[in-house]
Amino acid sequence: MIIVLLSISTTTSCKSLKSKKLTSKIEQEINSKTSADYFQGVLIYDLSTQDTVFSHNSNRYFTPASNTKIFTLYSALKTLPNNIPSLKYIVYKDTLFMEGTGDPSLLHPYFKDSTALKLVKAHDYISLHLNNFKEDRFGPGWAWEDYDSYYSPERSGFPMFGNVVDIYKEDSLMVSPSVFYDKVTPIDYIKNREEEQNVFYFDHKRKDTLTVPFKVDSVLTKRLLEMEVQKPIKMVSQMPSMEKQILYSIPSDSVYKRMMLESDNFLAEQLLILSSSTLSDILNSATARNYILENYLSDLKQRPRWVDGSGLSRYNLFSPESMVQVLTKMIEEFQQERILNLFPIGGVSGTLEKRFPGNPRPYIYAKSGSLGNNYCLSGYLITNSGKTLVFSFMNNHFIKSGTEVRKSMQLIFEHLRDNY
Repeated sequence: MIIVLLSISTTTSCKSLKSKKLTSKIEQEINSKTSADYFQGVLIYDLSTQDTVFSHNSNRYFTPASNTKIFTLYSALKTLPNNIPSLKYIVYKDTLFMEGTGDPSLLHPYFKDSTALKLVKAHDYISLHLNNFKEDRFGPGWAWEDYDSYYSPERSGFPMFGNVVDIYKEDSLMVSPSVFYDKVTPIDYIKNREEEQNVFYFDHKRKDTLTVPFKVDSVLTKRLLEMEVQKPIKMVSQMPSMEKQILYSIPSDSVYKRMMLESDNFLAEQLLILSSSTLSDILNSATARNYILENYLSDLKQRPRWVDGSGLSRYNLFSPESMVQVLTKMIEEFQQERILNLFPIGGVSGTLEKRFPGNPRPYIYAKSGSLGNNYCLSGYLITNSGKTLVFSFMNNHFIKSGTEVRKSMQLIFEHLRDNY
């Protein structure tokens, strides 16, 4: 009995010593001079043992930037079916009545989905209802002066073409959608578009494609749809009082993956609007956020201040602990292989293609988040021993380069990979 107890004591002591050595290296890096002048929060969690490996300011609130998309992804996974709900519609007598769900894939430059168009083309009389969208075009706390930047398309209930215009030069000027061709002035100008109207500027010497958000309104939506189906569309103030049918389009995971890999703000915002379409006839992202927090995330130790789907807003506030809780739920409630496939992979894909590479194989599956003076990374780390660690590493208010911050993070990640 004494021998057994001695053996247990020795094993426990070795584990404790190894753990202390592991965390002391992380603490050394966190408390180094290079990290002393900005705010950091870290939580590293062992999924198999359900133990905290390391914690530093993990219950404090940080500006998450695009780490917010992790909460958006979880919301979509919990509320949306396997295929994107593209339209809600009613066929009454000889007329197709339809309203949007917020589906971002219709004629999107990447997805190029035309599922909804096929339904519309099959009917001679079409009525479009747009009054179900109850949302501002931009989120609270967004930089509204970015209205002409590719990463800031307007939110809408019936988006088409990703709510952006692509302008480029071949033998002649090319504009998609073509309805904006006459609205493009080929000059080099300080802005890509007038703020309150769809008038665009394109430097004729430019070699790459210019992507500019267009200003959305009901008249334009009607016109774009009419051009695509080559039929007149009638606007209506309400849908008939009948049960609505739902038309489904592309696989939902294809949208999730594109959002996560490219950190696509438009897809993130529209996914929350889509989620709200499954909860109500009114399209409003706050409906989805509140529903998720109250029904699936009521156990969060630090309830976040969550104001948009993309993380563009500096009003968002999340803790590393709440990030790790959601990441853990995600991998426990859905297949790990599926979830890892949706995230950028260090050294391989998306926003991490040139960051946090593995040697010889990738080991980081995570979502980055960048705003001026902030860099966050949250996701999963696969150690050489085969362990899955869930982590959130948030850095706010640094004035040094982001490259230096990421270098410090990489030292910690590689230490965990090789020694845990």
